[in-house]
Amino acid sequence: MANQDYYQILEISKDAEMVQIKVAYRDLAFRFHPDTNKDNPDAVDKMKQINEAYAVLSDSKKRLDYDALRQQYDPADAYAQFRKNYSDQDIFTGTDIHTVFNEFAKSFGFRNFDDISQEFYGSKGKVFEFKGSDFSFKGFFFGRLDVGKSLFKIPLPGKMGWIIQTLLQNISGKSILLKGKNLHDTIQINPDLAKNGGPYAYYHTWKSKKLVVKIPPNVRYGQQIRLSGMGKEGKGGGKFGDLYLKIETKRSLPSKIRKYLPF
Repeated sequence: MANQDYYQILEISKDAEMVQIKVAYRDLAFRFHPDTNKDNPDAVDKMKQINEAYAVLSDSKKRLDYDALRQQYDPADAYAQFRKNYSDQDIFTGTDIHTVFNEFAKSFGFRNFDDISQEFYGSKGKVFEFKGSDFSFKGFFFGRLDVGKSLFKIPLPGKMGWIIQTLLQNISGKSILLKGKNLHDTIQINPDLAKNGGPYAYYHTWKSKKLVVKIPPNVRYGQQIRLSGMGKEGKGGGKFGDLYLKIETKRSLPSKIRKYLPF
C-alpha cells in the first residue's frame, strides 16, 4: 500500500466520528469507482486502498487496535505491525462496502459489487445473499470462509439463527454446530424450601423424565435456576440448550387459619 496511513487515505482526521468516516468513504468510492475511471489505470489500486482503510476505521475494535499502534510507531510501521495481526480476511469480514457499491448501482447505473469484486479481489471477494418470503440477508466476506472462527457474530435466535446456519453451511461446505433452544418453566416452592434450600422433584415434560432440582438457600422470588443441557436438542451436532426454572414462592398461611384446614 503506497500510502500506509488509513486516516490519510480517507482524508479525515484521527478524531473523525463514524458519520464522517462513512461520508468520506462514499465520496472517495464515488470518485474512484472503476466505472468513472476507465482511463485511469491506478484507480483500482486506489479504490482497494480506500476499501481497506474504511473496513478498518469503520470497525470499532479494528480501529482501536490500529490507533494504539499509531501512538507507538510512525504511520508506515504502525501499518506494518497492524497487518501482522490482521489478514485480509480479518480486515474485510463484516464490512458493508458491498452495500455502498450497490447503492451507486441503483442511483447512477454503475456496476454493482458482484460485478466488480472480481476486478478488485479476484476469487477472494465474495458476496452472498439469502432470501425468503419475509426476509432478506446479504453480506460480504473476504478469502476462505472459516466457520470455526465464528466470522458471522450475529445473535439471531430461532428461525433466523437456523437460516444463517444454513447459509454459512452452503457457502463453506461445512457442517455448522447450532446450540439447541433454551426452555423456560415456572415452579412453586414453599417458603421453608426457599429459605433453607434442598431437593425439589421436578417433572420435565419435554423429556418425559423426573429430575431432582437442588434449590439453593435463600432463593428469591423470580430467581431462575439453570439446568445445563436440559433444553432442546441442537442442530448439526450442536449442544443441547438449557432449561431455566423460574422460582415462585407459595404464601404461608397464618397458623391460626392453617389449624382449621382439613389438610
